[in-house]
Amino acid sequence: MFILKSAFCRVFQTAFRLALLILPYREPKIIGSCSELEVVFRNENVKSVLIITDKGIVNNRLVAPVEQALNKSGISYTIYDGVQPNPTVNNVEEGVSLFHENNCDCLIAIGGGSSMDCAKAIGARVAYPNKSVGQMKGILRILRKLPTLVAIPTTAGTGSEVTLAAIITDSEKQHKYALMSFPLIPHYAVLEASLTYSLPPSLTATTGIDALTHAVEAYIGRSTTKETRQLALQATKLIFQNVEQAYIDGNNHKARENMLHAAYKAGVAFSKSYVGYIHAVAHSLGGRYGTPHGLANAVIMPYVLEAYGKSAYKKLHRLGIAAGVCAENDSHKLGAEKFISSIKQLNAKIGIPDKISGIKKEDISVMAHYAEREANPLYPVPKLMTQNQLADFYYQIADWSK
Repeated sequence: MFILKSAFCRVFQTAFRLALLILPYREPKIIGSCSELEVVFRNENVKSVLIITDKGIVNNRLVAPVEQALNKSGISYTIYDGVQPNPTVNNVEEGVSLFHENNCDCLIAIGGGSSMDCAKAIGARVAYPNKSVGQMKGILRILRKLPTLVAIPTTAGTGSEVTLAAIITDSEKQHKYALMSFPLIPHYAVLEASLTYSLPPSLTATTGIDALTHAVEAYIGRSTTKETRQLALQATKLIFQNVEQAYIDGNNHKARENMLHAAYKAGVAFSKSYVGYIHAVAHSLGGRYGTPHGLANAVIMPYVLEAYGKSAYKKLHRLGIAAGVCAENDSHKLGAEKFISSIKQLNAKIGIPDKISGIKKEDISVMAHYAEREANPLYPVPKLMTQNQLADFYYQIADWSK
């Protein structure tokens, strides 16, 4: 049975790889500062804006530059600051209600990937008022144009400002929905490094390694292009050169700026070349326990990369060269091992654990089921795995010492 399913997965993935040449992928227009939003408002004829964010962003006054641009343009706005770390269907519905109540015609997401994912889903619900979030999950279910969507990342990691995906949690079912459609790509992305200064070291670390996960999974998959390979290598190099410095000194402008651009490059790469089992397992943990996505990816990554074995040696070696942790003349196996080891060392340096607490044995089979269903057949992983093989990862990363 697995042989037949494997064959189906590879045929499905090959079809999507060929379709990359004709699919309507686009990138958002990059803006360097919130002060430049006035031009966007004028060009898009914006009348009323819904700002989607969380209370931490509001309390840290990071919304202020957006408010200044709106006030200068004479545009009314409403702030929705109820977004959860893993945005829920309820968050989306609350945002949709505010959008309509205030006659909004533009969405501005400011914060991490959660705010941007929530804004994308709100836009999708506005475009499809008679469809629930659950009815739009999956691939290419959203075809209508969304209201003007501006993404302003205050973290450097998720890449959500450039991706076609939104991950929304169904709290009742304890499961995450992945919406993946081209209209979800934001129309504009503001990459302003100063907005990331206040990001705490722990979040700087986990979001930074989240970006690395995007680059790695995009590069080692089987649906890459010359462009996505180059972007993934560039992102990997930037992250290894800058994430530790950004973690140590949050006000280091150059490190923060480089991390923003690394996250963007990795976001473009994985939008076109997809991710893999690291993300599938991470999403199931987030849906079940609310585990922060960046943390889950960072912890899981070395375990999954080791499990891929020789199917990923060559590409992991190339990533290791880009990261500066191995040499051209290393064997592919040695280069891969050095790269995986360097990820473990980097995690340790920036305070990321190698285990996750709170995992319950009785939940593992359900989470593995969701992970396998998410990944197969869509994700073009180097080596296909069964539900039982994916279940092993939860046992490997579980911290049952507490």
